[in-house]
Formats: sequence, structure tokens, C-alpha cells
Amino acid sequence: MMHLSTNRLFNAMVGVVLLLAALIQLVPFYVAVTTAFKPIDDRSSQLVPPSALFFGNFLTALNQGNILRAVGNSVLITVISTVLVCLLGAMAAYPLARRLTSLNKTVSLVIVGLIMVPPLSILVPLYTMMNQLHAINSYWGEIAVMVTGHLPLAIFLYTAFMRSLPLSIEEAATVDGANTLQILFRIIFPVLKPVTATVIILSGVSIWNEFSLSGYLLAKPSVQTIAPAIGSFFSQQSSNLGAAAAASLIAVVPVLVAYLFLQKYFIKGMVAGAEK
Repeated sequence: MMHLSTNRLFNAMVGVVLLLAALIQLVPFYVAVTTAFKPIDDRSSQLVPPSALFFGNFLTALNQGNILRAVGNSVLITVISTVLVCLLGAMAAYPLARRLTSLNKTVSLVIVGLIMVPPLSILVPLYTMMNQLHAINSYWGEIAVMVTGHLPLAIFLYTAFMRSLPLSIEEAATVDGANTLQILFRIIFPVLKPVTATVIILSGVSIWNEFSLSGYLLAKPSVQTIAPAIGSFFSQQSSNLGAAAAASLIAVVPVLVAYLFLQKYFIKGMVAGAEK
């Protein structure tokens, strides 16, 4: 009985700590919501909810902040980049997972090392190369950079997941006359849904929120993504925090909706390797 009571007490303490951590994480979001729905002349504390919902800040963000165009640019770049990351990542991971040669092991180590490279450390040579290719302020240039930057993590996740899959299905398909591409696209790809959801969320959210590189590669307002556009709008509206907060909330909605739809697969993908 004492052991059972100790376990319950421990679980209760863990629950309280997790609840406090969640509340602390939600405080900035709560402040953004309360600020976004207050008029500029409201001097009450940001922790106090608004007495009435004020939507003028959202209209200001949409009309003056170029937010809708930036959202469209971000959707275009994020969707294309994420699809390419998933497709190329899975194709690159398949031989690394199934052919454990010395060369492939070395390539896998290099890929892990690339994950640790900070993006800003290559900004100067990257900008120089993109400028020489006339890729500055272009969608394809930003997509190429985003895909290249997020491929190492995608390859790493796909490789770990594929190594946990049994070889029996692939061997049976080989006996039936299927070639490598047929095995990859018809047999392997359908069972990659959990890890693909993980890659989509990790890469998609990172690409959507990317600011450091996009601020240099996409300087024109017509091609800016959401993060640089909000940064520019905030610098212009530093005296109107409500409009800046409204712009930030608009940027959060697509990511939040995508996560709500994919969270089940995301959790499965993160724990799949440990379950095998």
C-alpha cells in the first residue's frame, strides 16, 4: 500500500510540474491574444483580457502589413519544399538503411554532422553563390535553400525508421520481380506515414518560421515570407503592439491547423524507432 501511495504521489507531482510547464509555455500566446484584441488606446495590463473584442488590429495587419501576400508566399514555399524534402529524403535514406556498407556508414555520419551546422554560419558564401545564380528574391532559390537545409534531418529520421522495418516484404516483392524503385514507391512509401508526418511537421514548421536566411534571400516585399514580413511590419508598427500581435496570430493559424491534423502521426513517428 505504501508503495502504491508513493507512486500516486510521484505521478501527481509529475502532473503538476507538466501542467506548470504547459501554462508557462502558453503565457506568451495568451499575451499575444489579449494584445491583439485591444485597441491602441487601451492602457490596461496585457495580462487582463479585453473588455470587448476589437478586430481593428487584424484589419491593420492585413491592409498595411502585406500579411496575406506573405502568407501566400509562405504556403507556396513551405508546401513545395516540404514535399521535396519528404520525397528526396526517403529516396536517399533507403540505400543508407538497407545497404550497410562502409561508405554508407560514412555518409550517414556526415549527414548527422550536417544537422549540427548553424544556418547563419554559411550565410556569406550562400548569399554569394545565390547572387551569382541570380536566385536572390526568387521562389526557386528560397526553395532550393530550404530543401538543402532540411534534408539531413529528414534523411536521418527516414533511415532510422526504415532500419526498423522487416526485410521479408521486400524480399517477397523481389521474388515477384519488382525492381528497387517499385519496392520503394509501392511497398516502402505506404508504411512511412508516421515518420513522414514527423518530417512534415518538423520541416514544415521550420520552413514556415524561417527568418534568418529568408530575410536576406527574399528582400523584396512581393516575395517575402511570413516571418520577415512580420519583422518588417513590427518595426513599422512598434508603437502599435496590437497590430503586431495580430499579424503574429495570423501567421500561427496555418501551422496550428496542420499540427492538429498530423499530431497522431507525429507522435507515432517520434516513438516508432523505440518501439521496434
